[in-house]
Amino acid sequence: MAFDERVSDCCSTGDTESKTNVMVIGAGSAGFSAAITAAEAGAQVTLVGDGTIGGTCVNVGCVPSKTMIRAVEPIHVAKHANRFKGVSSSAEIQDWQKVVDQKQQLVDDLRVAKYIDVLPSYPGVTYLKGRACLTAEGVCVDEILHTPDKIIIATGSSNTVPPIKGIKSVDYLDSTSALELETLPKSMIVIGGGVIGCELGQMFARAGVEVTICCRSRLLPNMEVEISEYLERYLEAEGIKVRCSTEYERVEQTSDGINLHYTRAGSAELLVADKLLLATGRTPNTSGLGLDAAGVILTGNGGVKVDSNMRSSNPNVFAAGDVTGRDMFVYMAAYGAKLAAQNAVGAQSQSYDSSVMPEVVFTDPQVASVGLTEAAARSESIDIKTSMITLDHVPRYLAARDTRGLIKLVADKATDKLIGAHVLAPEGGEIIQTVVMAIKAGMTTTELGQTIFPYLTGVEGLKLAAQTFDKDVSTLSCCAG
Repeated sequence: MAFDERVSDCCSTGDTESKTNVMVIGAGSAGFSAAITAAEAGAQVTLVGDGTIGGTCVNVGCVPSKTMIRAVEPIHVAKHANRFKGVSSSAEIQDWQKVVDQKQQLVDDLRVAKYIDVLPSYPGVTYLKGRACLTAEGVCVDEILHTPDKIIIATGSSNTVPPIKGIKSVDYLDSTSALELETLPKSMIVIGGGVIGCELGQMFARAGVEVTICCRSRLLPNMEVEISEYLERYLEAEGIKVRCSTEYERVEQTSDGINLHYTRAGSAELLVADKLLLATGRTPNTSGLGLDAAGVILTGNGGVKVDSNMRSSNPNVFAAGDVTGRDMFVYMAAYGAKLAAQNAVGAQSQSYDSSVMPEVVFTDPQVASVGLTEAAARSESIDIKTSMITLDHVPRYLAARDTRGLIKLVADKATDKLIGAHVLAPEGGEIIQTVVMAIKAGMTTTELGQTIFPYLTGVEGLKLAAQTFDKDVSTLSCCAG
């Protein structure tokens, strides 16, 4: 792409004084990270936003879902207070609309505090609201041609609609509309056993909805098999029906609600519910961007193909975040966008590295993971060793009388170095970062097992899991190490 003074057919001539060195397309987490980083490096930046500023995470993703997950948590905790003798409690939802309204107020407040109010702090960033389209000459924004030196695409992703017969004729929910329901349905079918399906399925179940989760393979298929199996057991203990290894035949709207016809183990089955929630992943937002005209190649899943420097097949176009179709987490979007901006302005040469990327699924118990799973390590022909303990070996969880979960470690057998850790535990997301730093530092399982951890904490389970490589921790006394 040669950016010059020519105007494409779709555009009129813009003010040459408004041209910038860097144009960032997309005003979500990745877009803001790229714009701020480029501005701090001395570039003049135009940040182009189409739709609500702030992107997926603050508006319809992480923030609203996690606050609503917390909102229904007291109901579950109250129901299980009697795990301590002599204790009983109760909790209920008195007004679901107020729960939704409070969620929305948090979203609105954070959008202002973390996005709208942030812009004035960066005079090198000009915010332009409009729809961008790349051409052979530059970028058209609402028919005005801009010719930046570099472009960073950060347009995020959207909910995926699976190719199920009849799906377009039913009134389905996605992760956005589900969190906007003003009243709770009696029953709900969740299609998809990934992060969104598990999180929202459990959230609605705890709110009193009869939930069935259906998935093609198993829950959280990219996690360790043991985690999938244990999580399924815990969800079913809460009354959630889980239907794994399903093949969807068709879906239809009837006077009774929504019917899902599917087969499992060769047998035809039918589910009927008031609502259907599609939680089958997300698709990169690349449609309508004019990427073909700019010579930008896409990957097989529709994301912008980038190299380790976040550069696309067009040397002047970079991309970061969900639009690349990989590592769809807000913190990875911000990380990748920062690298893209640094490389675009030439301030530094930075390479994307997700080898120690933590993942957290906000179910209860939470799922947290970093590094290689056992299956992934074996697929790379790494000679590995593994250890696993259930939480009834960790004093913290014994004292809390909540031993749901496990900790599994994966290590290189030849070097003893940790290469993966996988946790299913209450507040497991607070544990995983310790292993992130351990793997990044090249720690061995022996070193982790010899590290001092505070007693009666969940993170002490990492030490016990590390010691399990060589000994039976059930034979140790408290704090023995």
